[in-house]
Amino acid sequence: MSSAGPDRHLIARRVAAVTVSLVLAGGAVACGPEDAAGKAGSGDKPGAAGAPQSGGTLTVLNSEPQSDFDPARLYTSGGGNVPSLVFRTLTTRNREDGAAGTKVVPDLATDTGRPNADATEWTYTLKDGLKYEDGSPITSADIKYGIERSFAAELSGGAPYLRDWLVGGEAYEGPYKDGGKGLDSIVVPDPKTIVFKLRKPEGEFPFVATQTQFAPVPKAKDTGVKYEEHPVSSGPYKVVKNDNDGEHLTLERNEHWDEKTDEERKAYPDKIDVRSGLDAAVINQRLTTSSGPDAAAVTTDTNLGPAELAQIGDNKELAGRVGTGHFGYVNYLAFNPKVAPFDNPKVRQAISHAINRTSVINAAGGSALAEPATTFLPEREAFGFTPYDHFPAGKTGDPAKAKQLLAEAGFPDGLTVTLTHSTAQNRQTSPEVATAVQQALAAAGITVKLEGLENNAFNEKRWDAQNTPGFFLSRWGADWPSGAPFLAPIFDGRQIVTNGSNYNHAQLNDPAVNAEIDEIAKLTDLAAAGKRWGALDKKIGEQALDVPLFHPVYKRLVGKDIKNVVISDWTGVLDVSQVSVK
Repeated sequence: MSSAGPDRHLIARRVAAVTVSLVLAGGAVACGPEDAAGKAGSGDKPGAAGAPQSGGTLTVLNSEPQSDFDPARLYTSGGGNVPSLVFRTLTTRNREDGAAGTKVVPDLATDTGRPNADATEWTYTLKDGLKYEDGSPITSADIKYGIERSFAAELSGGAPYLRDWLVGGEAYEGPYKDGGKGLDSIVVPDPKTIVFKLRKPEGEFPFVATQTQFAPVPKAKDTGVKYEEHPVSSGPYKVVKNDNDGEHLTLERNEHWDEKTDEERKAYPDKIDVRSGLDAAVINQRLTTSSGPDAAAVTTDTNLGPAELAQIGDNKELAGRVGTGHFGYVNYLAFNPKVAPFDNPKVRQAISHAINRTSVINAAGGSALAEPATTFLPEREAFGFTPYDHFPAGKTGDPAKAKQLLAEAGFPDGLTVTLTHSTAQNRQTSPEVATAVQQALAAAGITVKLEGLENNAFNEKRWDAQNTPGFFLSRWGADWPSGAPFLAPIFDGRQIVTNGSNYNHAQLNDPAVNAEIDEIAKLTDLAAAGKRWGALDKKIGEQALDVPLFHPVYKRLVGKDIKNVVISDWTGVLDVSQVSVK
């Protein structure tokens, strides 16, 4: 799963810890505003007035360091935020507000890719005039090599899709061990063309091509595990300092970047100064005060919490500097139907009816920071959102219906269950949310014992197929805005992992579900695919394998001199490639 947001994340084969720590109270990008303009509470677009201009220094204040600054090791949504200033990829996210920002667009390539008839082969052509920071040309062979090195064990951590999708990918060990042979399923017939041969149809391959593993790496400049100290830039900025594994990053202009080849990144500031390892409260206080360099500062990983939002209150100046965004994310109660009494569908349905989403949302920080969910997919068209509420609980739960179902399940006097949660204060899988669930179920005659585990132990247990709890808090975020990275990792039976991190918590292996996932994957018409993802979400929801609780909302301050704030429904957070400080 993904952890908390769009920047370091995300998802399909790793335990939470991610794309920046997007904690609701205070992560991937992992992705947009309530309206198309990304408007703040004041009704105006956040940020200073006036046309953006080039020049100046942008300061980024973060909690989590931008560690593993190697394109092979980064796990990002849409190429990430700070990483996408240095690493260009074949495709990228559309850098626009709201729903328009969920589109995939060309980056190094001339288009988003040309599939063969069954989407098992994708061909890309590079743009003219692409150069690295040293002025040397970027070639298709460099992109092939960059992808191949992401298979090396010593550079693990990136998105897992190519290992699963490319012909021969499951057995490939990277260029340091292949004797120069390379991966046959990536073909470079000439310096500007690259072809990918897949094991099965993948209509959403252009989205995966936004991941940093698709950034070009010149083989002659590859220094292995030390490459992150000075990766060769293909983007508008180059790394001139990387202290303490990303705790302090300094980026300056790449003079060989040509804006004529890059329609997405504005690259207004002359310099980007990224400072990490800061306390969330300190970050928000510095952005609030906005003195000295902090007037031209933003954060890519720290939200405002309920107390801070209350302090902002009616302060129009501060409210005008708050950006609101939605990343494709869901927080939910997960059932393991292999553990009694959750093997009984009526017990799962009873809990679904009993849940009090109002109290859960209050525990998550309030309605400004969380929106109630009755669907697994987020409420955005790009994900294929289809409304449904199979087990209506209203705003505060329906204990009477829950008791009826418990009696039908053979528990007329109620029952006692254990809810596993994290002890991390993240307002997502934390004690506050667990307690809200406990109190709601008590009204239905269900006694809930709370099992709180340290966050790492919690993640290990909930993703362990051999030891998955029967009932636990969980969360999931998407690697790109589609139903595919939401539903496939969680409900595709062929992705059940018995000796590693398993995200199919219900261990659902339904041939009909698996077949529909395969059929949708063949579609290159993303609108048509979206409708089918939504229909599949609704169908799976009938089995009560989880209880959707809420979708998070991201609220973040910017410094008073920040201009041109863009927040898309892909990342849900300010896009640093668009920001001006003058």
